This record gives sequence, structure tokens and C-alpha cells, in this order.
Amino acid sequence: MTSQPTAPPRVLTVAGSDSGGGAGIQADLKTMLALGTHGMSVIVAVTAQNSLGVRGYWELPAEAVRAQFHSVTEDIGVDAVKTGMLASAELTETVAGLLSGLAVPVVVDPVGVSKHGDALLATEALDAVRTKLLPTATVVTPNLDEVAQLTGVCVETEEGMRDAAVAMLSHGPRWALIKGGHLPGPYAVDLLTDGATEHWLRSPRYDNRHTHGTGCTLASALAARLAAGDTVERAARAAKEYVTGAIAAGFPLGAGIGPVDHGWCVPGH
Repeated sequence: MTSQPTAPPRVLTVAGSDSGGGAGIQADLKTMLALGTHGMSVIVAVTAQNSLGVRGYWELPAEAVRAQFHSVTEDIGVDAVKTGMLASAELTETVAGLLSGLAVPVVVDPVGVSKHGDALLATEALDAVRTKLLPTATVVTPNLDEVAQLTGVCVETEEGMRDAAVAMLSHGPRWALIKGGHLPGPYAVDLLTDGATEHWLRSPRYDNRHTHGTGCTLASALAARLAAGDTVERAARAAKEYVTGAIAAGFPLGAGIGPVDHGWCVPGH
């Protein structure tokens, strides 16, 4: 007799759908598969977007979000959760309430705008992110624009990333991973800290404009590694390595900004 295969770690993404396939739920699930985990989804919004930008988005009812979440958690179970685009204050509060009852790592990507600058979070939802969502986070992964949007702290140097981390941690997450990819210089530098220890993550900066989905991809990779049992530091380093490879392999698609390559590390890809 042959033994039954063992199920891989289970990772749930709670985010918006990207019809172009480069970011959002689609990027999350590709990342989770590439890193050897079983990805599951709670879709909170549907976007109409492509390589040129977001043409519009439509929120799902809170009832539909709760039903998707309970369907997954009550039967299959989860080992880690990643959140992305949550669109509105109501949906942000709904998701925060659902996450507060879980005892697994939660990675919060506080998505505010798309790669093209299109708003993906209502202004009135910012307070719900700060007061409801961030306290549920094991790790929050803002870029510098999201730091400024949520805290008012504007970062122009690597040193300023420490101030950004302090401001983000004041809202309750256990760890902050401040993404410094928007800063100039030959390296893409991120800061991971819990307020007591610092880990600086550096990678070469590649001359490739096709970077759609980087934030979603990094957060999903981090959640996948946490689901597999990594410490936060090891998970962040592995996620940084994965997204750096994906950026290096990013490819043109459509007339605008193409996606990173989520399958770059998959044998035979």
C-alpha cells in the first residue's frame, strides 16, 4: 500500500482580484504555489485592470467576505494569512474582526494605491487600517508611500526608515518590514524590526521596469514562509530573495508595466 500524500502548508490571501494577473489575488496564489504552499482566497473586491492601470473596482458585500473566510477556516484551516487590497472602511473592519479570532501569523500589506498610482483604498478607511487591522498583524509590509499615507512620516533616506518603523509599530503590529525600494541607489533596501532588533535586507537593484505586483508578491512570500514554520527574520529574508528574483525576471506584457515572474524559481519554468 502507498501512503497518502501530506498536504502542504495552507496560506489564505484576503485581497482584491487583478484581472491582468500581475498583482492581487492572482499574484498571491502564484507566489504561494511557487513556494510550495497551498494557496486559498477570500476575494474582497474585483478590479478591472491591465498593464496600463486600473479602470475601476467593485467591492463585494461584507457578508460574502465573511462567508468565504468561514468556509475556508472552518473546514480546511490555515497556517498563515496575508491581506492586501481591502477597499473600504467596512471591509477593513470586517476582515480585522475575522483575523482577531485566529492564532496564526498574519501579514498585512496595507495597499493604498496601485503601481500606476490608482487609489485602491478609500480615504475614510485609513483610520480602520490603523486602529483595527494593524493590531492583528504579525508583520506589516508598507512601502514608503503607504507609510506616509498611514503615519504622515515622509522618508527620504535609509536612516529615515527607522522613523517609519517606529510610526508603524505604534499602531500595534509585532513587526514592521519597511520597503525602501523607492529610495535612490544601487541597492533595494528594506528594514525589518520589532522595535528592539533590526535586520537590514539588501538586494541589487535591477534595471527592469516590469515590476507590477512586487508588494503583493513579497507579502505573500513572507506569509508562505511563515506558514512553513520560519521565524519572521528567516521568512523575510527568503521573501526578499524570492521577490528579487521575480523582479529580475519580470517580463513585458501589454503596452505598459509588465508583471514580475512568479515562476522564476520553479524547475522547468
